[in-house]
Amino acid sequence: MSAPHGRTAGRFRLRSELRQRREDAGLTQEQAAAEMEWSLSKLVRIEAGTVSISVNDLRALLGLYGVHDRAEIDEMLKLARSARQRVWWTQYRDVLAPQYLEFIGFETDASGIRCFHPTIVPGLLQTEAYARAVIAGAALNEVADDIVEARVAVRMTRIKELFGRDDPPRISVVMDEAVLHRPVGGPAVMRGQLHHLAEVATQPQVDLCVLPFRAGVHPGVYGSFLLFDFPDAADEIVLYLEQAQTQMLLRDRPAEIAAYERVFNRLRAMTLSTEESIAMLLRTAGEMSRLAA
Repeated sequence: MSAPHGRTAGRFRLRSELRQRREDAGLTQEQAAAEMEWSLSKLVRIEAGTVSISVNDLRALLGLYGVHDRAEIDEMLKLARSARQRVWWTQYRDVLAPQYLEFIGFETDASGIRCFHPTIVPGLLQTEAYARAVIAGAALNEVADDIVEARVAVRMTRIKELFGRDDPPRISVVMDEAVLHRPVGGPAVMRGQLHHLAEVATQPQVDLCVLPFRAGVHPGVYGSFLLFDFPDAADEIVLYLEQAQTQMLLRDRPAEIAAYERVFNRLRAMTLSTEESIAMLLRTAGEMSRLAA
């Protein structure tokens, strides 16, 4: 076991380690909670990764589980400390769903991001004007202007933080050609977005390709998805699925996650090359210029 690179991945690694140590000790959750004089819900939340654990509580829990190896204890203490680090996105708790805050945590920790979207430009590749149009226009209910601006600020900060890292994640994106032709925010905003995509596609850590209409039916027609990979092999891949009123982060579902990995590989094999994709982006931007004139 080695330390992860971030707060969210650290918390979920720790919960897996603690669950395994409890099972190795032959204890049920009820028995462990009783021995610690905790409520059962506290232990359940710790093992679910929904709350962090203090260093003192962790030491006591490891003692109960019979973990005495100094290196193992120190490593898990590092995980606990990393999970309690303050992060920039907590200031937006009032305007973002808990699942989205967790999503940002995994995104921040990721060493690789694989994404497919059939209808809009993925958030990390959006311009500010495009993001504002999506956030205001795609909501099921009307959103107040201040909430829209707060969510735009979050998205722009995500982009700045990820692309500004010394070790930015590898980003692999497949977009359906339909994304290019939907004038989100109007032709002028869309033209700027397409030029931005063409520029981003030249960055070494970005693999951006278009799935053309001529590919026909494909396994991504049912919706967008995103996969987070992490620098340590012990950290499981996380799958993110989003619908109008539902956001799901899936872990501990290896068969389902593997299926989405296969789907992404199939989609990537059906795309245009990077050069062809950039040419299509610029060509469509020219069409938007004529619409905006």
